[in-house]
Amino acid sequence: MNQRHDSATEQSTEPTTIPTHDGRAQEFDRAIARILRGHGDSQTGVAQEVPEDSADGHTAWDGHTAFDGDQLDLADRRALRRAAGLSTELADVTEVEYRQLRLERVVLAGVWSSADSNRAEAEVSLQELSALAATAGSDVLAGVLQRRSTPDVATYLGSGKAEALAELVAAEGADTVVCDGELSASQRRGLEDIVKVKVVDRTAVILDIFAQHAKSREGKAQVELAQLEYLLPRLRGWGESMSRQAGGRVAGGAGIGSRGPGETKIELDRRRIRGRMAKLRREIKGMGTARVEKRSLRHARAVPSVSIAGYTNAGKSSLLNRLTGAGVLVENALFATLDPTVRRAQTPEGRPYTLADTVGFVRSLPHQLVEAFRSTLEEVAESDLVLHVVDGSHADPEGQLAAVRGVLADLYVERGTPAVPELVAVNKADAADPEVLDRLLRKEQNAVAVSARTGAGIEELLARIAEQLPVPDVELEVCVPYDRGDLVHRVHTTGQVLDEEHTADGTRLLARVKPRLAAELDRYRLSRTA
Repeated sequence: MNQRHDSATEQSTEPTTIPTHDGRAQEFDRAIARILRGHGDSQTGVAQEVPEDSADGHTAWDGHTAFDGDQLDLADRRALRRAAGLSTELADVTEVEYRQLRLERVVLAGVWSSADSNRAEAEVSLQELSALAATAGSDVLAGVLQRRSTPDVATYLGSGKAEALAELVAAEGADTVVCDGELSASQRRGLEDIVKVKVVDRTAVILDIFAQHAKSREGKAQVELAQLEYLLPRLRGWGESMSRQAGGRVAGGAGIGSRGPGETKIELDRRRIRGRMAKLRREIKGMGTARVEKRSLRHARAVPSVSIAGYTNAGKSSLLNRLTGAGVLVENALFATLDPTVRRAQTPEGRPYTLADTVGFVRSLPHQLVEAFRSTLEEVAESDLVLHVVDGSHADPEGQLAAVRGVLADLYVERGTPAVPELVAVNKADAADPEVLDRLLRKEQNAVAVSARTGAGIEELLARIAEQLPVPDVELEVCVPYDRGDLVHRVHTTGQVLDEEHTADGTRLLARVKPRLAAELDRYRLSRTA
């Protein structure tokens, strides 16, 4: 998908909807209108206020603070975006170049099963799909939402709704339909035959965003692996080119006696894809070795680790910048950052620990991405504390919490490790409804409200992190000579000092430390309290 220019948000907020005379269908049309109005104000689908000193409500103010740094990566990303309606169409068709560059114009399609969710949840899901399509670079025009017990096995939507969708696509001049679900190959093909334009599903859009935003070598390999896993069961033939059969030596002109059953073109493509996937898995495993070594080194030095996890666009990168000054890319878009970032931080007492930002989560996160980014998600399973960031201004923060916890629970079960302790940070408190904040803080026993943009609640968050980091398990009392100030420094930075006194013989410390440091301090021990 082509990338989306900021001016695309200036599109009309009164979408064309399918004329109906049914009351329930009219309610769905009004729901679609609400979804597209929210989409027009923000890629997150949540309307946000713009400061009065902003000259342009969509581009002049981006919510960055001094803690976010220069954001050079963001400038590079936006420099590649194309303006809506930009055309290089030439008047003389005899010229070598004759083409028209434009954004993909999409129509959304969703199915609401009342047995699984209520209508509000269906609206939130379709609103999120609108934000995903916009992030991928599309111009969202309209949408349809159908209520039925299960998606149609042939065309996803029912036959009548599919025909109405075709009329809407033609009226809007759309070239793509995006479905809010994962389609089988037969469903996609059946719906394309009716609407006569390209049909993609939610998973394809997410993979497209990942392909655009991956920067590191490991990230690009992980995205390619996920794309191939998604493509493999969806390969389909295109006429004779995918069904030709030949023996192993016919292509070389071996002639009579060399013919055999051979393999079809589609089978050959599948074999090549499987070979490429196996190679990518080996490469990703090799790339993860460096991260494992760094993690083991931190463990050997008894440096606690905190992983930042949460829903996409909840403000994880902004919070990391606020806490550590990392300066990582911050953008009001879904899956803006993919590559993990590890930074050093300190508790108010000066004890060091690491903060690791991880890839964001989303409802119905494609299993291909979970598999491909497994080495990245291991940072969460190996950490001492999970800082779970949730967007307090979102329409369904509880849904965000449940989606992230579902993926993490599966990860813990697969690895056979206990769940990591969790501290919930309700971000964007400055833009959230006070009643929603109060409800979240009452439901979540271990939670704190913060704002990465204004800095509200950051001191309390740091104090809560310090309280919940693992405490060294060996308590001892030592008198360290003044010429071994290095040991005193290590006790202060990696241990927990309970009492300190400077005497004529040296520095007397009552502290809790890790076993490795306790062994070095054993010769200066005054008493054995543990």
